[in-house]
Amino acid sequence: MKVHPQTRFTLPDELNAVEPPEARGLARDQVKLLVAEGSTVRHTRFDRIGEHLRPGDLLLVNTSGTLAAAVDGSWITGSGVAPVVVHFSTALDDGTWVIELRNGGSPMLGGAIGDQVELPDGVLTLLAPYQEGSTRLWRADPPAADVVEYLRKHGRPISYKYVDRQWPLALYQTVFANQPGSAEMPSAGRPFSFELVSQLAASGVLIAPILLHCGVSSLESHEPPLPERYAVPEHTARLVNWVKANGGRVIAVGTTAVRAIESSALPSGSVLASSGWTDLVLGPDRPASVVDGLITGMHAPEASHLLLLESVVGGPVVQQAYDAALRQHYLWHEFGDVCLMLR
Repeated sequence: MKVHPQTRFTLPDELNAVEPPEARGLARDQVKLLVAEGSTVRHTRFDRIGEHLRPGDLLLVNTSGTLAAAVDGSWITGSGVAPVVVHFSTALDDGTWVIELRNGGSPMLGGAIGDQVELPDGVLTLLAPYQEGSTRLWRADPPAADVVEYLRKHGRPISYKYVDRQWPLALYQTVFANQPGSAEMPSAGRPFSFELVSQLAASGVLIAPILLHCGVSSLESHEPPLPERYAVPEHTARLVNWVKANGGRVIAVGTTAVRAIESSALPSGSVLASSGWTDLVLGPDRPASVVDGLITGMHAPEASHLLLLESVVGGPVVQQAYDAALRQHYLWHEFGDVCLMLR
């Protein structure tokens, strides 16, 4: 079912971040930061985020690492051979993968069961559409048993047409990444530097790991997010409950961290350690109950991520923040600027 966010805006092309901040002469923690709390909006820089956090606040950080998930190949169809880029999205429990076929920046929707894609050192076979009634995503037999290692050798980071050139995989990693598995970067954590993390810890801000492997986001206009693999460790669950009980705030770094921790929530608002697959969709019918705020990048118009933001802080706060970001020429997407949104 398609659900539309309350937040409405038009994104000018010039506000797409076409390159990492490092290419613009900035350190990763020097991007703009918009702080939205209630009816108040403040503009600052990310390396000053500690001024808006308190001792005893808990940051939940996603430790998923970004894969070099795009591989060039040749799609063999009944009518011939066509160049294609395979986006490896999600590893399934049976060893198959969810993949997307793309060319020229657009998805290729003409796939059929049994089609093969010749890739470097292997062949990928389409097994079945991943979603009923759609041929955008496929369940496929991958070209190698160890796909993570295969992508390390043959892949490159997924990028979309607003990024004007290829950038090294290291620029798509956060300082928290320790377990490869995301097709696209959990980008809310990108502005953190090791120095900033040390400063926050020294000031009494707590930091705890959480895991959610992100799939491809290209289908995110109107459509709800797909199931994703996640894990909430026991010590993180205990720390969340302790912070809530002692008056601290739980702030998720990214929509991925929100989805993971809210997937472990009990009706009481406390959380239990858990892992597996989450199909949780946060929005008007399922508001967030654990987190008190989040750090998030700037999301595209109509993206389902906007519904998640609204589930945490409410539609008016998100709309006010996005209106202010447009006026102040914030940059969008994974290499862009950042918001701290608080209830």
